Amino acid sequence: MSSAKIDNVVNIDFEKALSERYLAYALSTIMSRSLPDVRDGLKPVHRRLIFAMQQLRLNPQSGFKKCARVVGDVMGKFHPHGDAAIYGALVRLAQDFSVRYPLIDGQGNFGNIDGDSAAAMRYTEARLTPLAMELMDGLDENSVDFRSTYDGEQEEPMVFPATFPNLLANGSTGIAVGMATSIPPHNLDELCDGLLLLLTNPSATIEDLVNLIPGPDFPTGGILIEDPATILKAYETGRGSFRLRARFETEDLKGGQYRIVITEIPYMVEKSKLIERIATLLMDKKLPLLDDIQDESTDELRIAILPKNRNVDPLVLMESLFRSTDLEVRIPLNLNVLDANTVPRVMNIKEVLQAFLDHRLVVLERRTQHRLMQILNRLEILKGLLIVYLNLDEIIQIIREEDDPKAVMMARFDLNETQAEAILNMRLRALRKIQEIEIRKEFDDLTTEQGQLEALLADPKKKRAFITKDMKELKKKFGKDTVIGKRRTDLSSAPDVIIIPFEDAIEKEDVTVVLSAKNWIRTIKGHNALDLKYKDGDEERYVINASTTDKLLLLATNGRFFTIGIDKITRTRGHGDPIRMMIELENTDDFVNAFIITPGQEQKFILVSSSSRGFVVKADEILAQTKGGKQVLTLEDKEKPFACIPVTGDHVAIIGENRKLLFFPIGDLPEMARGKGVTFQKYKDGGISDIKTITLEEGLRWKRAEKEYHQKDLRLWIGKRAAAGRLAPIGFPRTNKFD
Repeated sequence: MSSAKIDNVVNIDFEKALSERYLAYALSTIMSRSLPDVRDGLKPVHRRLIFAMQQLRLNPQSGFKKCARVVGDVMGKFHPHGDAAIYGALVRLAQDFSVRYPLIDGQGNFGNIDGDSAAAMRYTEARLTPLAMELMDGLDENSVDFRSTYDGEQEEPMVFPATFPNLLANGSTGIAVGMATSIPPHNLDELCDGLLLLLTNPSATIEDLVNLIPGPDFPTGGILIEDPATILKAYETGRGSFRLRARFETEDLKGGQYRIVITEIPYMVEKSKLIERIATLLMDKKLPLLDDIQDESTDELRIAILPKNRNVDPLVLMESLFRSTDLEVRIPLNLNVLDANTVPRVMNIKEVLQAFLDHRLVVLERRTQHRLMQILNRLEILKGLLIVYLNLDEIIQIIREEDDPKAVMMARFDLNETQAEAILNMRLRALRKIQEIEIRKEFDDLTTEQGQLEALLADPKKKRAFITKDMKELKKKFGKDTVIGKRRTDLSSAPDVIIIPFEDAIEKEDVTVVLSAKNWIRTIKGHNALDLKYKDGDEERYVINASTTDKLLLLATNGRFFTIGIDKITRTRGHGDPIRMMIELENTDDFVNAFIITPGQEQKFILVSSSSRGFVVKADEILAQTKGGKQVLTLEDKEKPFACIPVTGDHVAIIGENRKLLFFPIGDLPEMARGKGVTFQKYKDGGISDIKTITLEEGLRWKRAEKEYHQKDLRLWIGKRAAAGRLAPIGFPRTNKFD
């Protein structure tokens, strides 16, 4: 068995080949799929869709045609991709809740704000909107360049003439290779004002433009709550984000009750998923101020929010919903687009508007030159027609008798080939209509128009005036006085911070916190946890009564405090979850103390290390805001935290492993937020054994062998902080523990 010899094997570097091919793919994605063109604001698929519909004569005055027909033409002639992707792009351009100014007029089921998808393309129909026609105005007047389609059989425009700033008006989103774009929609009337300002004052600042274009205008309305300085910075850099909230109003009911009605939700938020999210939080008891939610939407959006009772502040209730649901979202701004040279870059708002005006200027010059060529050709023909009128009989005789009438006419009357061809192509019935007055009037009119167009090309001021006129006409047709042009998103400065009382943010309920020796944590409903089960080899470590509004504080061997909301701990009769999933604790560290605090209550703790050093710390100072915890106690080598106990009495009771006991006033300890602290008790041998706080008048109580002891007179053991102390009284436990 012989193997065929291969002669065309080429050895190449794999890394180089891979990088070249990936670069080609990346460039294709950036330029041909994901980033819009700054001039017409369209990606290739959108441009091809609109162009194909124009070729099908689906203008606003015509009837509708099946979307399947449109998708078939786009896929077969211009866009060699899947029909699902093309139809998805078509559907979005027709959705008035996705696009601020729809470019396609859809008939049939094109989806809804609930998130329902559109019907299949064989059921839906479409045609272009007037604004889509504005994008293509002058397309047949050599205003833009064309290129061959992917199969070379036809041509398609590289960009549309675009008489309106579609990029900012409708926005765009896309993810390319190594870059992305996110442009929210804006109000066309305001954009026209900004463009008119640049036409009259090219040196206008971005701040001047933002005064006219104060922020995005979303198709679904809502309220933009962002500080003007933040909006200005975003437009100056081309990057930023905007906070958008739902619009709501309060309706009074009988008996002093009320309900909140949401009439507009943020852009690109699906209503069904939003309601599902709120319902889930309600079932999980994460929204204690909310009683129920009802979807009362018809053609107009209407979501009813019912409070727990009439005493609930509606602003506090809505604030809790804004924080936990998509009733408030952040809309990103990333003005990353392809410039006139198809180079991707991030622009500021002035650069985007100026790029559009530059494009309009190029389109105006090309259309003017195209019209001039038409005028010159027509004037040339009119000159020939005048000759026909003056010599009609002779020309008829030449055509009837000569073998080559064209050459004879050109020689006899000094005609050029174009004029002679036009005369020969005239129909006989046209001869009776030839009148010298009409010909000369058309000749004079065209000559006047020629002069005007030449003056327009030569004068930059006239060009700006012409574009200004176009902008004013556009503003008149689609401005704020029209139904489609009215601003939908209201602008508001950043709202005042509404503090939600912690006890109102979580439904209060008694639970038992169970933390095992191997650090598995859970909560159990109620305070009578019986028959607690653990994993094999595991056992009880802490069992603490708490409330869902409390916080669990854990002191680790590295001196850090970790905070876990009781409501965040899994409630189960099972084994729970590993606590290291909830906090970031090194495997080499463990916990030495666990206790509960109630937020809002003023409480202090005594923190002491194994070397009997420490201080008093406030509860607020040991609450950690992150999973990484908060470093409070500074430790030296081989030193560990010993205890963190609440301050309840007036004296500290401390006993060492050497059995020496000492009492000193709590006031002798410094109050700190972080550090090593001061010495509590000195030892020659051993270290600290136990510590607690007592009220001196009540004395010291302990148990030993089921017998209770009470040492009321403690004068022998009272001393100064950092003293050695004296041996414990007779009968004190041999364990050297107070309890």
